[in-house]
Amino acid sequence: MKKILIGFYILIIIGIIICLSNSNIFDSKKSEAIAAGEKIYSKNCIFCHGDTGKGEGSKTGTALGSQNFLSSVSDKDLYNYVKYGREGTVMPAYGPRMSDKDIKNLVAFIRDWQSEEIELDAPKTISGDPENGKAQYNLYCLNCHGEAGAGKDKMGTALSNPQYLKYTTDKQIWIGAAYGREETRMGPSLKGLEGARQLKEKDITDIVTYIRSLEKK
Repeated sequence: MKKILIGFYILIIIGIIICLSNSNIFDSKKSEAIAAGEKIYSKNCIFCHGDTGKGEGSKTGTALGSQNFLSSVSDKDLYNYVKYGREGTVMPAYGPRMSDKDIKNLVAFIRDWQSEEIELDAPKTISGDPENGKAQYNLYCLNCHGEAGAGKDKMGTALSNPQYLKYTTDKQIWIGAAYGREETRMGPSLKGLEGARQLKEKDITDIVTYIRSLEKK
C-alpha cells in the first residue's frame, strides 16, 4: 500500500513539474513574440501610431493602445486590420509585405499594451433608423470623420472604408462611438459618461446603422 501511495505522489509531483515547465515555455514563447513584434512595430508602425500606440506619431494614426479599443477587439480583428489595411488611406495592407508569423508577432506586441479588460455594454441587436443616424452623424461626427464617413487626415477614421466595414462589427462600431478612446480626441458619446456629446443609446444605434448603410455591396 505504501508503494502505491509513494508512486501516486511521485506521479503528482511529475505532473506539477511538467505543468510548470510548459507554463514557462508558453511565457517564453509569448515574450519572444512580443519582442519580435516590437521590432516590427518600430520599423513599420511607429511613425503613424506613435511610441505608445496612442496615435501620437508624426503621421496619421489611430490609438491602438487604447484600453477601450483593446477591450473591444480580438487578436483576429487586429490581425485582419494589419493584413488587409485600409485602401485609399495611409494604412497599407501588410499581407503582401509581412509573413503570417510577423503579423501575429505584431498583434502580440499590440495586445501586450492591454493592462485591463473593460466590460463595455452594447445592445444585443443594433438596427436603427439610418435617416436619423445620418442627421446625428452630420451633427456630431462629420467634423472629424468627414462627409459620408470619408475620414479626415489626423482627425478621424474613414468609417465608410470597405476594409473597416468588412472587419469591424456593428457592436464594435457602437462601442467605439459610445465609449470613445481614452486620452484621444475621440471622447465618449453615450449619455451619462463624461463626454461633450450626450447621446441616447438609440441615437448611437441609428448612427451605426447609417455608417453600415455606407458599405458598398
